Amino acid sequence: MDDLVRRVTEGTVPAEGGVRLEIPALVENGNSVDVRIAVDSPMTEAAHVRWIHLIADKNPFPDMARIHLSPRAGRAEVAITLRLAQSQTVAAVVAHSDGRYAIARAPVVVTLSACIDGG
Repeated sequence: MDDLVRRVTEGTVPAEGGVRLEIPALVENGNSVDVRIAVDSPMTEAAHVRWIHLIADKNPFPDMARIHLSPRAGRAEVAITLRLAQSQTVAAVVAHSDGRYAIARAPVVVTLSACIDGG
């Protein structure tokens, strides 16, 4: 996971905090996992979230999503549905407009795995 995060942040170590990653700790079916990410940001032209990147390192394709935002979004908050191949830690990496990075991690136990076909 650390290598994937470093690649996304171009070697910068992201700070913990300021990001809320809401994902169930126990998931019955990895084919449909609801996730909500909220970032503390005023979302103004001077200070906003540029993107949110989701990583699930035990999936066949660990880069799950990159959501681009702008001040016009109004809030730095997204909700999506993911597929998880197995029990693992999911991370949300955030890039702020001032060059800072932040991260939130959450362990998830998956009882019925998805992505068995590799996709």
